[in-house]
Amino acid sequence: MLPPLALIAEISPHQLEVAETLLQVGRFLVIFLAARAIAEVMVRLQLPTILGELVAGVLIGVSGLHLIVPPDTQAQISDALLSLLGSLAEIRPEEVAEIYNETFPSLQAVSQIGLFALLFLTGLESELDELVAVGVQATTVAVAGVVLPFALGTAGLYYLFHVPLIPAVFAGAAMTATSIGITASVFGELKWLKRKEGQIVIGAAVLDDILGIVILAVVVAIVGGGSFSIGPVIKLGLAAVAFVAVALVLSRKAAPAFDWVVDQLKAPGDVAVASFVVLTLCCFSAQAIGLEAALGAFAGGLILSASKHTHDIEAAVKPLVALFATVFFVLIGTGMDLSVLNPLDPANREGLIVAAFLLAVAIAGKVAAGWSYLSPEPTNRLVVGLGMMPRGEVGLIFLGLGSQAGILTPALEAAILLMVIGTTFLAPILLRVVIPSEPEPLAQQMPS
Repeated sequence: MLPPLALIAEISPHQLEVAETLLQVGRFLVIFLAARAIAEVMVRLQLPTILGELVAGVLIGVSGLHLIVPPDTQAQISDALLSLLGSLAEIRPEEVAEIYNETFPSLQAVSQIGLFALLFLTGLESELDELVAVGVQATTVAVAGVVLPFALGTAGLYYLFHVPLIPAVFAGAAMTATSIGITASVFGELKWLKRKEGQIVIGAAVLDDILGIVILAVVVAIVGGGSFSIGPVIKLGLAAVAFVAVALVLSRKAAPAFDWVVDQLKAPGDVAVASFVVLTLCCFSAQAIGLEAALGAFAGGLILSASKHTHDIEAAVKPLVALFATVFFVLIGTGMDLSVLNPLDPANREGLIVAAFLLAVAIAGKVAAGWSYLSPEPTNRLVVGLGMMPRGEVGLIFLGLGSQAGILTPALEAAILLMVIGTTFLAPILLRVVIPSEPEPLAQQMPS
């Protein structure tokens, strides 16, 4: 049997081009049709559209029709789809499958652009003064939302379920972070992004990402079996603090310079291109110092939030979010294997029991964090706690690292996956239930 690359080498350039084009265009067609169809249903049920995008991913992914299957999963793409594409490109189905795997990273790159655009827009719509005003509350919520799930999850797995310490620590770490992309999408759609609760959650989610990165660095060092030292952790923490501080300073000082540059540009698309340059520069800077590029995207939006071109920037970015963030959330759904929910399979039962514990701790830990801060004025603490709940892509990243390191048993791996699925799907639903349909009185909103 020929190796995969040899299969592709046998294909003519024209056949390869046809197959790649069919795959790329076909994937987008399937994603957008499924996402929009189910999102329309969600809107009519007064549920956030992001829930429809996640459900669409589940339906077309490894738990459904196998039309979009991430290569790093155990599932295979639909044989019928492979045969159809193979007949159109005049190549064998196994060659289509290999081209599919080779080109899938480009789809993931598009989804990352969607995530970055969404977080950039979130930063752009954040009022800096209001974000700074809730800085103490956001810090308290972030710390409580990390410490509680981590401590309770690790201790419970170790003492109640007798899970070895390292896997227990890893599972506890997987429950610490908050998916800022999901949180920002839900709050933005429900018009609560600029309220005090929304600002607390966004600020806390950003800090959660930073704390999650530090915890991940520690856990990976322990799992890797290398000699753990506090130096790199301190260095990473200082880099995170410095990055946030610089972003806050630039948000005060850089907007006039950006406006001057844009005013000098005459070619079409000046605002969109200049904004994208700032976005990519911030993402690059964050990644270069060891932080998540997503944090840089949020910082980029925050830096330009004081620009006089804010409305033009929003108009340029929102179509990107509508298109590419949809791809991001659908891809999250495609990788979720719901077969682990089947209690009739004896192999799933241990994982389901552990999953019930992890899900309870994951929800309770974040919800409790909503009561961890002091506020001189009334706020909806349940909304804050639920806003911190979704793990989303962050939890999947932790799970992927644990699987690659080989430290998770099948039962614990399934339990973490179910915890991620549960918090990701429940958060938008519960937020829609607890957030009033009609705007609350202006007296309870943040001053503009």
